[in-house]
Amino acid sequence: MTSPLYDALFAPHAGRDAPFLHLASGDTVTYRAFIAQVAQFANAFVELGLKPGDRLAVQVAKSPEALAVYGACVQTGVVFLPLNTAYTPGEVAYFVENSGAKVFLCDGADALQSVADAAGARLETLNADGSGSFPRRASNCPDHFDTVAREADDLAALLYTSGTTGRSKGAMLSQSNLLSNAKTLAEVWRFTGDDVLLHALPIFHTHGLFVATNTTLIAGGSMIFLPKLDLDALIAQMRRATTMMGVPTFYTRLLSDQRLTRDLVAHMRLFVSGSAPLLAETHREFTTRTGHAILERYGMTETNMNTSNPYEGARLAGTVGPPLPGVEVIVTDPATGKELPQGEVGQIEVRGANVFKGYWQMPEKTAEELRDNGFFITGDLGLIDDLGYVQIVGRGKDLIISGGYNIYPKEIELLLDAQPNVLESAVIGVPHPDFGESVVGVLVAKDGVILDVDAIKAAIAGSLARFKQPQKLVVVDELPRNAMGKVQKAALRETYRDVLNSGR
Repeated sequence: MTSPLYDALFAPHAGRDAPFLHLASGDTVTYRAFIAQVAQFANAFVELGLKPGDRLAVQVAKSPEALAVYGACVQTGVVFLPLNTAYTPGEVAYFVENSGAKVFLCDGADALQSVADAAGARLETLNADGSGSFPRRASNCPDHFDTVAREADDLAALLYTSGTTGRSKGAMLSQSNLLSNAKTLAEVWRFTGDDVLLHALPIFHTHGLFVATNTTLIAGGSMIFLPKLDLDALIAQMRRATTMMGVPTFYTRLLSDQRLTRDLVAHMRLFVSGSAPLLAETHREFTTRTGHAILERYGMTETNMNTSNPYEGARLAGTVGPPLPGVEVIVTDPATGKELPQGEVGQIEVRGANVFKGYWQMPEKTAEELRDNGFFITGDLGLIDDLGYVQIVGRGKDLIISGGYNIYPKEIELLLDAQPNVLESAVIGVPHPDFGESVVGVLVAKDGVILDVDAIKAAIAGSLARFKQPQKLVVVDELPRNAMGKVQKAALRETYRDVLNSGR
């Protein structure tokens, strides 16, 4: 094979006139047109001096062209680095510099030229409507390209994932990591060329790109490619689709609308949820309302998908199903690393072809979380029940997941602590019916000072993506601590779990 990932996902569709993307505008992009644009973009990469193994950082709006950039990275062997479009320039600067990206592709050059310059990267633009310096360059390139030979273990993507302390870590994903998961998901979820996936997820995230898009590509199906979650658009397009993937927010929003009926979804065969915990109540209400049991699965940036409720068989609320074929899941004692008996709660570890190669330029962190025997310590706490289903009961770390996006508290705490008259802070995630969790900051004021929480929220807003900004700031006399002086965030989460509804 020339390139395992390209040969499986893209090459089979060259010359196919079948539809690939159904756009909100009503236009359709065929496979033939899409693969031709991938090749043009690949030629443009070569013109820009990109070589196999170079990193391309991308912060652009969701569009067919943005998806073609991913395909061109696979065809040329360039490492794809997608970035959340909500990240501020200050946040993006770290990713571009740390990755050593040679080219930075964005949709707003004015604010980000300095970011590229500081990192020594070339800046190119790609706008949501398909315009920009990069597509102009590519328009003069041939629509065929000789795929660069790559090995299964070669790096295909670099995705930054949040931790609870320090800077984000770059998870290195190989060709075989992505390909093995795409093959497995297409098989276990029964995807075929007849499927039409309702796609309203972002494509800078594992879920929308490597789960939804790769699975569609390997099956040869098509996607209704919506720019973002829009309830009206979701409902309007539902009758054209056969499947949908979403975060829990998609399902809570649908349930809030009386247009969601059994008739609306009668022709659908599968609803999948992931990226954040799905409330058992949401699962049950959706089944009652539609007759469909949502299929919940469990994955991570570092591993892609690990487990899944079955396509046929019981999809149990509050569980993420058994391990996928080829994936091993064990539960271990966090203190000793020894495997625990079935039913006992411990740290979840996974092993398989889906597990990443390690963290970019962080060998010590890689050694901490990726064992010599290939098991990855996920940081999640859970158990395996008597049916072999995995249940996630919490996280060993204080990671917050809101709307499917990872948020690490330390970044926000540093900003809060730097505000005038703030003595210290603790940032926690509290339950949110729509996003799974929302950010709450707990502040201690310096002696004799009354804090203006609205002013503090405004002061930090410019430094944080919107999804990271605290929905609520609470002022207390002191933070709860254990005998060693460590802040007890579990106690804070319990105390303030209803703070968004209580008016406190």
